[in-house]
Amino acid sequence: MNIEYVNMNGAEIAVVSGEAAEVTTPQAALDLAMTVKYETGGSCLAIDKRVLGEDFFILSTGVAGEILQKFINYHVKAAIFGDYSRYTSKPLRDFIYESNNGVDIFFTATREEAVERLARAR
Repeated sequence: MNIEYVNMNGAEIAVVSGEAAEVTTPQAALDLAMTVKYETGGSCLAIDKRVLGEDFFILSTGVAGEILQKFINYHVKAAIFGDYSRYTSKPLRDFIYESNNGVDIFFTATREEAVERLARAR
């Protein structure tokens, strides 16, 4: 897992990327959020969807709900970026739609969109 820090419009944003699923539990998500807060004082994460693993996108596992609840409880805004076109689940598509209309969690197609959305949301 790689963490790169980007400053956009005064917002310190951690961009988390990687090829493998490394943030697959609520505790791993909390550890990531606290690492970012400690290192930068920031509370914005742009996360490559591959880092979260496929179970995150199967809503019935509860993984997405638990991880995102940790972020919300600790006042962390997150934008998850990647290609969602292969997911056909209506509940997942509805979840993504509703999240994108909120103020804390976003799903975007690209890293750049994720960073821009977080910079506007803070």
